[in-house]
Amino acid sequence: MPTPPPPGAPTSPVPAETAPGTVRPGGRTARVREAVLRAAGDTLAAEGYAALDLAEIARRADVGKTTVYRRWGTPAALAADLLVEMAETSVPRADTGTLDGDLRANARLVVKTLTDPRQGPLFRSLIAASLCDAQAADALHRFYAVRIAEWAGCVTDAVARGEVPAGTDAEAVVAAVSAPLYYAMVNVGRPLDQGDADRAAQGAAAAARAGVWA
Repeated sequence: MPTPPPPGAPTSPVPAETAPGTVRPGGRTARVREAVLRAAGDTLAAEGYAALDLAEIARRADVGKTTVYRRWGTPAALAADLLVEMAETSVPRADTGTLDGDLRANARLVVKTLTDPRQGPLFRSLIAASLCDAQAADALHRFYAVRIAEWAGCVTDAVARGEVPAGTDAEAVVAAVSAPLYYAMVNVGRPLDQGDADRAAQGAAAAARAGVWA
């Protein structure tokens, strides 16, 4: 998805209530944020976290350098805001009517994202950043918390339908779907395909029905 954090990078996470991007701006501010985040995402995807230089991002986004430094301040804060934006605009959870169908849709979405020519390298860069920068790590953790919470309804619906035991930890089931996919990408380094997605979903669903997370 480690090098020392860039000079001046915060050594502790920014509180969620003050993290960049937690209040969606409007008008010109929204256009500036969109341009800067697009440039940041392109840079992360093509060149990695080490290339996330605020002055260069300002140039690529055709935005005043002072504006970028004032709003974001550090590469880690910019990466954090990008993750906020990605969480806000991510695909909503599926509702196929069955746990197997919903988890399969989730797994296929993860594989589609991780194998996308832009999104795959972007995520790898953000994961690498999270290993050496506390603020980037906090932002990545919050991103996944948002996405897992979004898909947890698949499991609570399955509980209501009697597909899995009462008390099943919905978030643990959803996390179990994506965990082997990220492991294959980061730790093993092999390409993912739809078969990987379907096996991950099938395994998580079977474990849930067996009461592993109840």
